[in-house]
Amino acid sequence: MIQVEKVLTAAMSREAEDIIFTVGRPPMLRLGGSLEPLPTEVLSPEDTVALMKAITPERYQQELQEEGSTDFGFQFREKAVFRVAAYRQRGDIAVVLRLIPNKIRSFEELGLGAGVQELLFRPRGLLLVTGPTGSGKTTSLATMVDHINRTRKAHIITIEDPIEFRHEHKKSIVSHREVGVDVPSFSVALRRALRQAPDVILVGEMRDLESTRLALMAAETGHLVLSTVHTQSAQTTVERIVEQFPGGEQAQTRIQLANSLLAVLAQTLVPCVDGGLVAAFEILLVTSAVRHLIRDNKTFRIDSAIQTGRERGMQLLDDHLLRLYRQGIIERTEVLTRCRYPEDVAQELQQVGSA
Repeated sequence: MIQVEKVLTAAMSREAEDIIFTVGRPPMLRLGGSLEPLPTEVLSPEDTVALMKAITPERYQQELQEEGSTDFGFQFREKAVFRVAAYRQRGDIAVVLRLIPNKIRSFEELGLGAGVQELLFRPRGLLLVTGPTGSGKTTSLATMVDHINRTRKAHIITIEDPIEFRHEHKKSIVSHREVGVDVPSFSVALRRALRQAPDVILVGEMRDLESTRLALMAAETGHLVLSTVHTQSAQTTVERIVEQFPGGEQAQTRIQLANSLLAVLAQTLVPCVDGGLVAAFEILLVTSAVRHLIRDNKTFRIDSAIQTGRERGMQLLDDHLLRLYRQGIIERTEVLTRCRYPEDVAQELQQVGSA
């Protein structure tokens, strides 16, 4: 029988991003974006059930039984936290564990400049970190919360599902609220947070209309709100938020968003040439010109606004990917796979190759 502790220890020692337990394969580790098997026996249906039960609290086992899937956070001794998804596939149990690093990265390690740090001293507004699942959004938010915690005397409320990074009180007070444990939903947690004297509210995800509406209201009424959206660019982030609302509310939502949005960081994680991962960012810092674009429903011009705002610290994702390639950090194929405008980027790469 495969011991879950040995698998978790091996994953941590190799700095794996994910662990996957599924019937018919040995435990798999995601390393630098690619899956590799551990040198163990192939998992049977009984193995995956036993591995699931070894790490899953009773209430989540019940949810898995009733709904076919469940998600929760798992603390492995004092060594690491894992975000766990257990689910049924073809009648068998499968489990995916994402390793949440204990170490909170600095802004320098993430590759984010002073422009973003300065926004964390604003008394109100909305700062969004966006990208697909597994793009490092939680890590970036943890860096921001830690920076506020070390530099401001504030009350920070985090609302997460599950809690991933646990922040000790430093200059600030940090109140962690877990959806499904401390509060039933993001929207309920947000509504109640407004009566809990927060200065900063971290919302793990603006996942529905009600939580988006409340996050905008909180940002407008004197709170700094940090959150995530599953979008891949600054432009699509603005469009996605507005499109959540009924047609009759969209004009008012654009005004709200224009008044409250501080920045959008759209990010993706890219395998490095020498192993490991590096974050590539698109950075939109909301200026008065950008506010007019949002208010006037001219989001198609946001990319141009980012290009003209380079001196302020803005950048397009494709430009950052190209810079990482020129520095020899990532491969050409990774640039073409992850960029937003492949034809334009291919031309840029040809010029790099002929230079």
